[in-house]
Amino acid sequence: MTQRKAYEGTYQGEKAVWLKSGRYEAVMLPEIGGNLIAYRDVESGYRFLREPAEGEMETFKSNPGVHGIPVLFPPNRYEDGLFPWKGQVFQFPVNEHSTGNHLHGFLHTTPWQVEDFGQTAYESYVTVKVTVDEQHEVYRYLPFKFTVRLKYSLGDNGLSQHLFVKNDGEEEMPCLLAFHTAVNAPFAPGSQAKDYQVKLTIGQRWQLNDRMLPTGAFQPLTPEEKQLQGEGVYPFFTALDNHYTAVPQNGRNRMELTDTKLGATLVYDVGTSYKQWMIWNNGATEGFFCPEPQINLVNAPKVDLPADEIGLFSLKAGEIWEETARLYMK
Repeated sequence: MTQRKAYEGTYQGEKAVWLKSGRYEAVMLPEIGGNLIAYRDVESGYRFLREPAEGEMETFKSNPGVHGIPVLFPPNRYEDGLFPWKGQVFQFPVNEHSTGNHLHGFLHTTPWQVEDFGQTAYESYVTVKVTVDEQHEVYRYLPFKFTVRLKYSLGDNGLSQHLFVKNDGEEEMPCLLAFHTAVNAPFAPGSQAKDYQVKLTIGQRWQLNDRMLPTGAFQPLTPEEKQLQGEGVYPFFTALDNHYTAVPQNGRNRMELTDTKLGATLVYDVGTSYKQWMIWNNGATEGFFCPEPQINLVNAPKVDLPADEIGLFSLKAGEIWEETARLYMK
């Protein structure tokens, strides 16, 4: 019988919840942004997510956006830190000084509360949440009452993610979110980055200005980008910090990363509520890249395009938005 368990422990000295299920294990860091910092196949030695190396935890904590699966809420860049919403303008801190923008929101650095963890006959799981109200530090920037709940489950079919957002207040609130998922390439010991091919359900590439903000226009895809949406391409073919529309293929919105030497493919199926993809590969540096499923277009509140087209989602009083994703091997 497959052994499954969930327990509190530590990860490089930080409070963690460990999940184990057969050949797989995963680690959640609730106090560092609810980050799912590790997902591994211990039998094959695969490490699918970029983890901090020994001695790198302080660096990771100072910039927790490029390891594991950070939660970005609201995601990506906002011009001058300004966020116009329903006749108001919220001022976010300008924390990307090279562009003069706000970058990546507040939840990837916020401590999350462990709500539950355990195991069933089929999986091990952990649920964490953030509840924002007048007493929460995020409220000064986003003056809404809301709950974000995140559940990870680990079973024979890999790692599943369930995300739940509820508006607990009376005012209509923005629901803009992404995951800055950092995927290892290579993920298998003994393989090289050159052995890897990635496919993504991208559509068109948004034109970005010198502040990395969309102009509202599109740019033609390069031959390599057409391979990215087709048969697959080497993940580091050029430096990528690009923003694309998401166009599901065969009913699914996903990334597939294949180790061609081993014939092993990691699938990241993110659900069709994510209307955009951001792809970042650290200046084409081999080792990891970030396929980022994103609800909304960068700087969406200041872009004059239809809300549904750019993923400018909102929740009225008492409304809930939720989505699931899965990382698994095929």
